[in-house]
Amino acid sequence: MIDPYKIIKNPVQTEKATMLMEAENKLVFVIDRKATKKDVKEAVEKLFNVKVMSVNLMLSSMGIKKAYVRLTPDFLAMDIATKLGMI
Repeated sequence: MIDPYKIIKNPVQTEKATMLMEAENKLVFVIDRKATKKDVKEAVEKLFNVKVMSVNLMLSSMGIKKAYVRLTPDFLAMDIATKLGMI
């Protein structure tokens, strides 16, 4: 497995990302351009000791790749965001 710190670059702190945390239990990260869904899932599970339900990837027009990571109901995205100092 690739080093999780090379896959996950940083969390996204926008109003939309905060709404997704609260409403859909999702976290948003900027990731490496070469990372796959499987890489992101493994990296998030290893870094934060959580279970991931699904991962969606988006490549912006500016070339930034983002991952929308949905956690299982057992884990709260808000708790992870608090640990990261986002809230």
